[in-house]
Amino acid sequence: MPRARPPHLHRERNRHGDFVWYVRREHGKRTRLRAEFGSEAFWSEYRAALEGAVVPLKVIKPQTVAWAIHRYRSSSPWKAFAPATRRQRDNIFLSVLKTAGATLLVDIDQHAIRQGRERRADHPHAANNFLKTMRGLFGWALEAGYVAGDPTKGVKLLKGKNDKIGFHTWTEEEVERFEIKWSIGTRERLALDLLLFTGLRRGDVVRLGRQHVRNGVMSFPTEKKGAEREVVIPMLDVLAATIAASKTGDLTFITTARGTPFVKESFGNWFKEACIAAGVPGSAHGLRKAGAVRAAENGATEWQLQAIYNWSTSKMAQLYPRAANKKRLAAGAIEMLMPAQKQNEKIPHPSPGAGANAKTASKRRA
Repeated sequence: MPRARPPHLHRERNRHGDFVWYVRREHGKRTRLRAEFGSEAFWSEYRAALEGAVVPLKVIKPQTVAWAIHRYRSSSPWKAFAPATRRQRDNIFLSVLKTAGATLLVDIDQHAIRQGRERRADHPHAANNFLKTMRGLFGWALEAGYVAGDPTKGVKLLKGKNDKIGFHTWTEEEVERFEIKWSIGTRERLALDLLLFTGLRRGDVVRLGRQHVRNGVMSFPTEKKGAEREVVIPMLDVLAATIAASKTGDLTFITTARGTPFVKESFGNWFKEACIAAGVPGSAHGLRKAGAVRAAENGATEWQLQAIYNWSTSKMAQLYPRAANKKRLAAGAIEMLMPAQKQNEKIPHPSPGAGANAKTASKRRA
């Protein structure tokens, strides 16, 4: 039985008798794919084409929010964003177009921006992403001379539970629980090991394949801009064993149930479901953090962590060794809380029945 094609991918024979591939969402614009079918370049073109245009191809009233978004998406600031950032902001613009697409730019004031943020306040991370997206739009519009002022100026980001601790960092017990649920050979276990033992982000893991491995070393161009594009790291034996025991795709190690490459967002949702099935509260990004914690506690330096995780600055690389050192220092210094003359004394362990609970139990027995 032939494999089902990825969403919105079509093939037809042109007037020269050659087959051509293109991406088309419903009745929208067709995007021709030029690279050889099945090649890495082909799937890169496919993923890029899936972003599509958020504004329908029709006459748009000038100086409206929809008009500005359409122009903004053709600007150099927009093109400078990583594909993942553009997809995220496209989704936000889709929501904005539904509620304010026909509104004139000059009618969008600070109050309107604040209302948009407050409608998303139950999810601070989403609210802040909305605000950042609108800052980008109106910052560009101000520079282009389409507005006299930036209505996002003075509207603050929300503080949420993720502001300081970020995504939940997996514990070693949670990793073990997932491994028990999903044994080697399952797609779920392959995904876990790829995330944990490469340090790659989920958007990179879904593109990693055998063509990126040579002589036991992975050389991979990452999707995130602002960091070094090329990551070169050895493949650990434990990961190589998992890959050898798993069913993989032709161009990517991890695939959908149909054998096609994952899109970053759908991979995240699928992996989240696997976490829930294993009784684990984590996510794909939380595994990246767990790996950094594990490496730091095993003595990895800031420079080593920055090389593995491809951080563009030393800020994150300093965070994990600092936390690991704090943990080690606390373990070594806790004895100092004892009086000096008693630090070397051996404190006997409480005998059975000692303590308030035991005393209460003894009275009951009496």
